[in-house]
Amino acid sequence: MVTASQLRPGMAILFEHQLYKVLAADYHPGQGKMGGVAHSRLLNLTTGTQWEHSFRSDLRIEDLPLQRVAMDFLYQDSDHYYFMNPETFEQVALSASLLGPQAKLLQPDFRITVEFVQERPVGVVFPDTMEVRIADTAPPLHQQSETTFKPAVLDCGVEAMVPQFIKTGDVIRLDLKTMKYMDRVKTR
Repeated sequence: MVTASQLRPGMAILFEHQLYKVLAADYHPGQGKMGGVAHSRLLNLTTGTQWEHSFRSDLRIEDLPLQRVAMDFLYQDSDHYYFMNPETFEQVALSASLLGPQAKLLQPDFRITVEFVQERPVGVVFPDTMEVRIADTAPPLHQQSETTFKPAVLDCGVEAMVPQFIKTGDVIRLDLKTMKYMDRVKTR
């Protein structure tokens, strides 16, 4: 059990008989006789819906242990992504709503950490950055003095905005939280 003021992003909790993952948590201490408030954004692990809620800071909430297992991404069908444990060959499926927009970057045999709560897969932990190849973009412009961006299609089909000097075939580093260009990867 933890108090609501101790909620942190990434925790799994049981509240009102529902499993939630804490996406964001912000504690605001009270003044005088007013108690503090913990504002949080929660992801319902059963339905995949998000919920914003304010808890009294002293409210006790049951926290659940998260197990993290490195698994290989296998394939995707209509709305599920399938992963396999390379040691036990056990396969699990996660819905696209639990993975978010970064799921489109998954390629077969990509090793990623899958989170489990009570032996049930509930999400994946994407790395902070990923190196991806540009499949198609407009020809580079070298005359531009200020930084302007142009659209580029990545190997996986996702579109991202990149600087004008990037050309087709370049490898770039992408920030997965914002899905934005960070820098160009030097290849030999």
